[in-house]
Amino acid sequence: MPDEIIRDSNGTELQDGDSVTLIKDLKVKGTSETIKRGTLVKNIRLNGREGEIECNTKQVKGLVLKTEFVKKA
Repeated sequence: MPDEIIRDSNGTELQDGDSVTLIKDLKVKGTSETIKRGTLVKNIRLNGREGEIECNTKQVKGLVLKTEFVKKA
């Protein structure tokens, strides 16, 4: 994992603890929640899978997001 670089939708490198902003409204599978575009997500975690990050929002805990839908804040 150390040599793997995770990038956001703009190509900016992401690190553990970064904050990201959603660039698209996203429906959360298994719930009726929709996380709106522009939502700031703080303290992300890289999970070792390419193109995915883990995070918590006010609405949903333990959320996995695809990096193509976020940009570094």
